[in-house]
Amino acid sequence: MTGGAGMPVPVALSLLAAFALTIVPMPDAIAPARPEWVLLVLVYWGMAFPRHVGIFSAFLAGLFLDVLQHQLLGQTALSLAVAMFIVLQIYPRLRVFPVWQQAVVVALLVALVRLLGIWIRGATGFPPQSDLYWSPILTSALVWPFVYHILRDARRRWLLHLK
Repeated sequence: MTGGAGMPVPVALSLLAAFALTIVPMPDAIAPARPEWVLLVLVYWGMAFPRHVGIFSAFLAGLFLDVLQHQLLGQTALSLAVAMFIVLQIYPRLRVFPVWQQAVVVALLVALVRLLGIWIRGATGFPPQSDLYWSPILTSALVWPFVYHILRDARRRWLLHLK
């Protein structure tokens, strides 16, 4: 049982949840530290279902995020596609890492996404608006264990449901 484009149902639902968490209002003081929810979900599903969630999925999710966040169209799409390319190259090793080591890799991926974002924003004349621009690296790494366990449990329940 898959979603509309051959995507498993838990993947589609968790991406919708990630988009919602990305746009939910937060106090201005902590909004820049919001974890990279969509990237976290894509990393997990890229490890779990690399044939269903890949570079194209990440690119489409990034385009949707660009529209949701009123950013330069393609900015986030490019960053997420590059990050997913790396995930797809290392997922066999990444899957066997303990969760805390995965969190370090996630932090590096978020740093890469933020670096690509600041590069594109700088090239277009829109530098970061806050000193907290880099804070999602830490917050994403801190929430990774929770995201990992929630999505793993959802995947297991879904697979049991299919049997």
